[in-house]
Amino acid sequence: MRNFVVTIDGKTYSVGVEEVGESVSEASATPAQVVTEAPKAVKPVTPVNGIKVTSPFPGLIKNILVSDGASVKKDQPIIVLEAMKMDNEITAPCDGKVAISVAKGANVETNAVLAVIG
Repeated sequence: MRNFVVTIDGKTYSVGVEEVGESVSEASATPAQVVTEAPKAVKPVTPVNGIKVTSPFPGLIKNILVSDGASVKKDQPIIVLEAMKMDNEITAPCDGKVAISVAKGANVETNAVLAVIG
């Protein structure tokens, strides 16, 4: 099973898709299966200036505790990452303004950038 995060009309959904049998190629797809318009950008590219907050392990973004652009203090919880059915608070490594790089419901891998504090 592969997990994807899909945003529709501003709402984010976590979707699990199971691979079954042969894959459908674009050549054999019906017009209803072919996407003709480009997807909208959900989030700008993560800023390069600042300290990156990365995921210590793979998991699901269960909650984002601060809003994008908010001022945070060192050791303040900013994101709840669920892994192995346990909630883990990811904290700010320093004081500054936070730029959130993930969406609630997203699955992340180890070392994925969750936020940047600058």
